[in-house]
Amino acid sequence: MCRANFALSFALAACLIYAAPGHAQPSPQLQSDLLRQGQQQLRQGKVSEALTLYRQELANHPSSVAANNAMGVALDLEGRTSDARKHFAKAIEAAPNAQAKAAAERAMAMSYAFDNDCANTVKYERMVIAYWVAEKNFYQQGEMMTEAARVCLEAGDLAAAAKYYEMGRDTGLKEPGIQPDRVSLWNYRWEHAQARIAARRGNKALAEKHVAAARALLDKDPEMAKAQAIFFPYLTGYVALYTGDARAALADLAKANQNDPFIQCLIGQAHEKLGERDQAVQAYTKAYATTAHNPPAAFAKPFARKKLAELK
Repeated sequence: MCRANFALSFALAACLIYAAPGHAQPSPQLQSDLLRQGQQQLRQGKVSEALTLYRQELANHPSSVAANNAMGVALDLEGRTSDARKHFAKAIEAAPNAQAKAAAERAMAMSYAFDNDCANTVKYERMVIAYWVAEKNFYQQGEMMTEAARVCLEAGDLAAAAKYYEMGRDTGLKEPGIQPDRVSLWNYRWEHAQARIAARRGNKALAEKHVAAARALLDKDPEMAKAQAIFFPYLTGYVALYTGDARAALADLAKANQNDPFIQCLIGQAHEKLGERDQAVQAYTKAYATTAHNPPAAFAKPFARKKLAELK
């Protein structure tokens, strides 16, 4: 499920533009302008133009945490994941504190997610989790476990996905003084995950059982439902798609977040199953336009690239 803190890695790195040790700093205005211009280009989908600006920044600041993270993100979006990881490694090495290092490690985890590499995504997410363990932040520990689980699910490692989704729920519930709506949130996410895993295993009855449990949690906790109800049609659409009802999947996915590249890929797959090539291409084209660096984008960008090459 999409969450606002998916952008944490890049946001934290951006705060560290001037923090790279061991390098004389030229004009901070020049440095910040290059990165700001690059980010603007990236938001507009102009990845090549952003890379040019980031290269200029790195020519002056080869150990800049922010510039290396930015370069890594842009290279991942281009499909050059091996090159991207060289820059994330530099950002990890140059990070001036534990928080910045964790942000760069999380970006590295997402780079592996662009390759559907569950094992290495988990490896780096566990490093991020170690940071949150030191901070005694159980919520963020659970968030990172859930993030890894989602990558593993879409990579096809259902056992790993189930393991980390459950660990995320159990860890999140350890939060001291946890509020009732947060308890409901973790239980809802766990039911949501179990339904998707069951659907991927072809167990329609079990998937529907967990869908019903997720619905019941939303109905029981209106406060939690305010933020989480949008993810329910994503769930029902996902289950319908993977249990053989593409038409029902489209109907449900039409109620989900239409700006989510992962949802756009699910819509594309449903149209493909129905033989609706043009609509599938349209959905995949939207998904491919994403410039995010998070689990939905990590699946959608390479998947849409592959599908568009097959269909056009």
